[in-house]
Amino acid sequence: MDFSERDSSTNRRATGLVIAVVVHIAIGYALVSGLARKVVEVIKQPLETKIIEEVKPPPPKPPPPLPPPPKMTAPPPPFVPPPEIQIAAPPPPNVISAVTTKPPPPAPFVPAPPAPPAPPAPTPPAPKPAPAPVAPPPSYPASIDSKTCSNSDEFYPRQSRQLNETGTVILRFVVEVNGSLSSVDIEKSSGYRRLDQAARKLLETCKFKPGMVNGKLEKSSSTLEVVWKLD
Repeated sequence: MDFSERDSSTNRRATGLVIAVVVHIAIGYALVSGLARKVVEVIKQPLETKIIEEVKPPPPKPPPPLPPPPKMTAPPPPFVPPPEIQIAAPPPPNVISAVTTKPPPPAPFVPAPPAPPAPPAPTPPAPKPAPAPVAPPPSYPASIDSKTCSNSDEFYPRQSRQLNETGTVILRFVVEVNGSLSSVDIEKSSGYRRLDQAARKLLETCKFKPGMVNGKLEKSSSTLEVVWKLD
């Protein structure tokens, strides 16, 4: 057996196999690189989008107009024959026959008896005495129980005594239904404020009676005159 020929044939096969592998690799690389470029070029191209409007169906046809309603004519009134009017014959005229006879002789005059006298008219009853007038319900203004008021000398201001201040104060006061004093106003001043205020304080020490209107206790007002004088 010749081993040198076997080695040379084996080398040739290996060389051919390597060449075939290299060729396949080159072809694969070329294919891959070419396809990649084409894919990149395809991606680089701008994408165009189109909006396809929806085709609207035509509007439905309007329904045909309804036929007009038939005209209703009133039926003619039933024929009523006119009533038969029978014309009655006029009655015969009334005939008055005049018969003249002699009047009878007049009867003798007999006077009528006198009428009886009329009975006397009844005497009217005596009028009832008028009822006694009803006294109206009492009405009076509020008042002061003077016995409950303090001594006015105790309220005479000392300074007014020294200055010889005198005068008359008129107070307007309001009393509630329960007899309490609700307000006091100076209706007429004495001319001195000290005397006016002293009169107000003197009034507040008194007790009051509420006024009455038509027999009912009501809130009312009254006046009080306070005279300040020195002996």
